[in-house]
Amino acid sequence: MAAATETVKAKKKCCKSRPRCKRCPVVLKRLAGEGLAERVDGRRYELSADLRKKQIKAARKR
Repeated sequence: MAAATETVKAKKKCCKSRPRCKRCPVVLKRLAGEGLAERVDGRRYELSADLRKKQIKAARKR
């Protein structure tokens, strides 16, 4: 049984705090660049089913 993908809506503006929040457009763009998320339209991203918490933390820290 495959896990369902999650759709996330990015915030309008990045707050530039460290570490970045999970809905930050910068974090979602980084995950998309690594092939772990796919941009659906505008600010919506579809996260990969095999995305791990460790990978999100790494994208937030960079």
